Amino acid sequence: MRGPLTGLRVAVPGTGAAAWHAARLLGRLGADVAAQADNHGAAADWAASGVMALTGRRDGPPVLPPGQTASAVRGALRAIELLCAVAGREVDLPGMGVLSERAALAGLRRDAPRSPGGAFRVLRAADAWVGLNLPRQSDVDLLPAWLEEADPVLDEAVARRRAGELAERARLLGLPFAVLPSEPDEQSLARGQVPFVLTGEPGARSWTLPPTVVVDLSSLWAGPLCAHLLGLTGARVIKVESVTRPDGARRGPREFYDLLHAGHESVVLDFAAAQGRAALAGLLDAADVVIEGSRPRALRQLGIDADEVLSRARDKVWIGITAYGRTGPWANVPGFGDDAALAAGLLAFDPGTGGPVPCGDAIADPVTGVNAALMAVACRMSGGAWLADLALREQIAATLVDTGEPGLPGEVARPRRREPAGVAAELGRDTGKVLAELGLPC
Repeated sequence: MRGPLTGLRVAVPGTGAAAWHAARLLGRLGADVAAQADNHGAAADWAASGVMALTGRRDGPPVLPPGQTASAVRGALRAIELLCAVAGREVDLPGMGVLSERAALAGLRRDAPRSPGGAFRVLRAADAWVGLNLPRQSDVDLLPAWLEEADPVLDEAVARRRAGELAERARLLGLPFAVLPSEPDEQSLARGQVPFVLTGEPGARSWTLPPTVVVDLSSLWAGPLCAHLLGLTGARVIKVESVTRPDGARRGPREFYDLLHAGHESVVLDFAAAQGRAALAGLLDAADVVIEGSRPRALRQLGIDADEVLSRARDKVWIGITAYGRTGPWANVPGFGDDAALAAGLLAFDPGTGGPVPCGDAIADPVTGVNAALMAVACRMSGGAWLADLALREQIAATLVDTGEPGLPGEVARPRRREPAGVAAELGRDTGKVLAELGLPC
């Protein structure tokens, strides 16, 4: 398959790990890349990103994570800027601080073996390190059924069981659970553990960035960050939510929600009603870019078929974000940023105690959001209909590059706030206006 950037020559300036990752990503999208970078300097990027400050015990020092995730995000943002420059569009994008800005706005701190947000915890099973995410009370209520004990003591019950047994029961119950990999599993073997799956064919390839309407069906962090970055490149963003299940990120922190959604229009629909589903179908047809974060089963329940929508369009980009990918035996397995990162192999260990240390705050979410924005920009510049399948786990796995350089990060920066550009629209504020403009049922 020809990538969307096939035929485009891009020069990546600079040296170091971020430039190396920018060149790597652009090359995988088909560009002819001129670069002289090496993949050194990742430790300094970890320290400067704010992630290292979030990694470690509450009463211990910051811990340097493995791999090059912070450098990869810095590189992806640089790649977006380079493409926009080719398209003649000036942009002002955030830096790799996007990895830690939610923690800065929410006042989160490192707290190993728990994540800064507290919902995720690393545990020791009988044969492996595992991670359990309990973001909702309904997940907590499933613990007795998962462990087959009336009143389980979590650490002790997990320690008595093998990781495979725990994973199998977690998938049956829909619990976000991960095992630190020691060898390829059935999902990675099915998908090849690639950084992204992109299918389609280039269109006119004018290498401009045309006016773009983004319909954002996603929630929480990864998809909304993608939409936010596209908005910063000049796209019009329409956020679409269910009247019964709006984006859970609206519950806070409010400043973080404002940061990602200020300037976007808000449409609310009743997906259970025929009129709501008809309006949704019309919005998908009107979009130049669709962003969604639903597992295939949930999309089918809404009557949404990405391939069918793309078949009706000459120039459209569909961004699908899931924990483990749209295909393979784990396509419908739930997951969030922390557990997906552990499933990819991203886990640090405290040098003093040897204990496990989750890396950053739900780190797979912002990594995927930045990469998704890069996919969307590249595909829009290429023209044509494209489907980008991004799995949280695979985005992290692609950054676990070992350079063998010594861990000398220098000064460890705290997570930094980025102030919102305004206040996000209240739920459904623009429903009537947007539907009327597109001639859709209100």
